[in-house]
Amino acid sequence: MSHLHIDDADYMAEEYEIEDFDDDMDEDFRDREMGGSDSEIEEYDFMENKFADTSSAQARRGRDIQGIPWERLSITREKYRQTRIEQYKNYENIPNSGEGTEKLRNLVWATSKHDVYLMSNSCIVHWSSLARCKSEVLNVSGHVAPTEKHPGSILEGFSQTQVSTLSVKDNLLVAGGFQGELICKNLDRSGVSFCTRTTYDDNANTNAVEIYASPSGAIHFTASNNDSGVRDFDLEKFQLSKHFQFPWPVNVSQPFNLPFQLSWESLASLTC
Repeated sequence: MSHLHIDDADYMAEEYEIEDFDDDMDEDFRDREMGGSDSEIEEYDFMENKFADTSSAQARRGRDIQGIPWERLSITREKYRQTRIEQYKNYENIPNSGEGTEKLRNLVWATSKHDVYLMSNSCIVHWSSLARCKSEVLNVSGHVAPTEKHPGSILEGFSQTQVSTLSVKDNLLVAGGFQGELICKNLDRSGVSFCTRTTYDDNANTNAVEIYASPSGAIHFTASNNDSGVRDFDLEKFQLSKHFQFPWPVNVSQPFNLPFQLSWESLASLTC
């Protein structure tokens, strides 16, 4: 095995590809752990290739957040990080590939330091790091229909919705789909509150949704779509409040937090 030393940084940068560097680091760690005490070996699960969780108290005392025992390795965390930054290529440029790709925005949403909402196998799930458990919030693999009646709501609902974006805030969840679907759910109540479709246009993909408080204190959300539209909904009444049309598909929009009504200018300046 090739051992890495801090003094060999120049050689390492020239001779090592990052994949080889990672392999050597893992191998070095395993060799050292196999010779350690039983308590040290128990810290690392060789079969499942995962470290024991690091608590916030341990992190404050200086333990690595990933549980990696850098003090027992032949390279420091700083040197490894620098080498990875210099050598790791996180993208591959393929000119004229001819293959269109969909943008997936905000499919992971953290509402606190220990609460995360995310898409998993056609379900929106909640993960609590405190309870260390996952719970299903909304399953969109089958049929989803609203349990409340609101003007403009599609009472028959949707089937097999492909979620392209979501937002969670103030106990409210809004999910947008590739066909312009919008599904609104109150996390304090069972069932779905509101279902609507923003457009039947071919470019109906919902790129982003943003929940926010209006100057009056009412909870609203904006939906940005590939049909070049931005729609503002009142989440208390589940009603379309405003509809802005742009000369380009809208990837994301966010209204200014200013004490006046939502306007074209306040949206356009933050639309890209």
